[in-house]
Amino acid sequence: MAREIRGFRIFDGMLGATAQRDMVADVRRVVRAAPLFAPVTARGQAMSVRMTSAGARGWVTDRRGYRYQAMHPGGMPWPPIPDSILAVWNAVVPQARSPDTCLINWYAPAARMGLHQDRDEADLTQPVVSISLGDDALFRIGNTERGGRTESLWLRSGDVLVMGGAARLTYHGVDRIAPGTSTLLDAPGRINLTLRVAG
Repeated sequence: MAREIRGFRIFDGMLGATAQRDMVADVRRVVRAAPLFAPVTARGQAMSVRMTSAGARGWVTDRRGYRYQAMHPGGMPWPPIPDSILAVWNAVVPQARSPDTCLINWYAPAARMGLHQDRDEADLTQPVVSISLGDDALFRIGNTERGGRTESLWLRSGDVLVMGGAARLTYHGVDRIAPGTSTLLDAPGRINLTLRVAG
């Protein structure tokens, strides 16, 4: 059963321990084929997360701006989205189109993500599904415009969050990671998987 905060649906603990371990193994296979890279914003500012993608397209950011592209910055194609990850999408948004991209963000203990909108996709009527693995993250939910009151919640390993409908363009971000709150990964930090329909 999902709870709702400002239009975001949160499925607390949707993935059990075995499912989390299996998904991490799948993510590691993706990372071996398409290694994590350190992105920079269009203004040349280094982001604190490292990232890669799976699917037909991957999200990248560099001096040319934010965009989806068919190839990893290293020149190789993105690996397919693992079935374990697609199964979560199908369970929580069965009415949506199949995702064609899965952004994989690695949050080291000091990493964070400023408030932003997910608006680089062609069809903004399609939802965004986020899966948390590893250490807890303090997730902030804002508004559809910058500014105003925000609300925060802790996302824990195995939690799944859906952003769709009226909340699809809500500003959101990650304020901090709580190292040592999970033993799932080999090192302190968090993996966030974000499934989207890019095209």
